[in-house]
Amino acid sequence: MPKGTNWFYTLGSATLFAFIVQAVTGVFLAMFYTPSTTQAYASISHINNEVPLGAFVHGMHKWGSSLMVILIFLHMGRTFFFGAYKYPRELNWVIGVGAADPDDDDGLHRLPAAVRPAFLLGLVVGININGTGPVVGPYLSDFLRAGPSSGQPRSRASTRSTCCWCRGRSSP
Repeated sequence: MPKGTNWFYTLGSATLFAFIVQAVTGVFLAMFYTPSTTQAYASISHINNEVPLGAFVHGMHKWGSSLMVILIFLHMGRTFFFGAYKYPRELNWVIGVGAADPDDDDGLHRLPAAVRPAFLLGLVVGININGTGPVVGPYLSDFLRAGPSSGQPRSRASTRSTCCWCRGRSSP
């Protein structure tokens, strides 16, 4: 490592690597996962027991999401304490915070609908928090809800699929 640097500077790269692992494993899992409250458990069982290396990939995705959250907090702490958000790196800070915003819900999306009933309550709370944002907040909530009301039958499956495909880190 060059002089004047330390291992704290690798946290951003480690977070990026964790994100790439989440995206790749998420796409693989999405090929076999059925986002339905009646079929989700069976699809996870199929992935873990019948798909070659399915349990390994599912485990990487599950533990990788926790690792990614830890790495994000360490990276943000390092950035704050070292003052890396100051001039001339303000734009980097804004981009980083914008990239971390969807990951704030990562812990929520690790709660499968078929396994933990708390997922549904957490989903409503998370969507309502996103809806409080200025200007685009209400539109974002409607998009995440797949409509103006969370009581619509397609909203849970649509939200789950959106998480799997768009974010690439939702653990089934």
